[in-house]
Amino acid sequence: MDIRPIRYDHPDAVKLNDEVQAEYVERYGEGDLTVMDPAHFDPPHGLYLLAYDAQGRPVASGGWRSRERDEEGYSDGDAEIKRMFVVREARGQGLARRILAALEDSARAAGRVRMVLETGTEQPEAMALYTSSGYAPTPKFGLYRFEEASRCYAKPLRGA
Repeated sequence: MDIRPIRYDHPDAVKLNDEVQAEYVERYGEGDLTVMDPAHFDPPHGLYLLAYDAQGRPVASGGWRSRERDEEGYSDGDAEIKRMFVVREARGQGLARRILAALEDSARAAGRVRMVLETGTEQPEAMALYTSSGYAPTPKFGLYRFEEASRCYAKPLRGA
């Protein structure tokens, strides 16, 4: 697998984003309504990664974007994980874990102090990935902070 940085608005990223949105509709009845701009993921304030298989097909994605303290519950120095996704046929190969580690390294190098993410109860495999990677439940933040199915996790990056 080849993991490389790419713009969030690149056609391959758009393709995977459409797939993850369709999966959210299957699991929750609607897609993720969080507003995201491709510039959110531009270094040094973010990073977006795609994994390609041996045939050059995009099969996994993930990104982080800088966040600071605001009314939605973020804290200064946060790096928010967005669009972690692996297509069904590529699951179980460790791609999400590899992308997550690369995102953490990038955010740490950019001076971010904490990785945060929001997922939901209909994504038990995501919750298992994050908890097994050192993430712990944290007070809710973001667009879905008042939703019962929302689950938020955080991991300190300093000294991690």
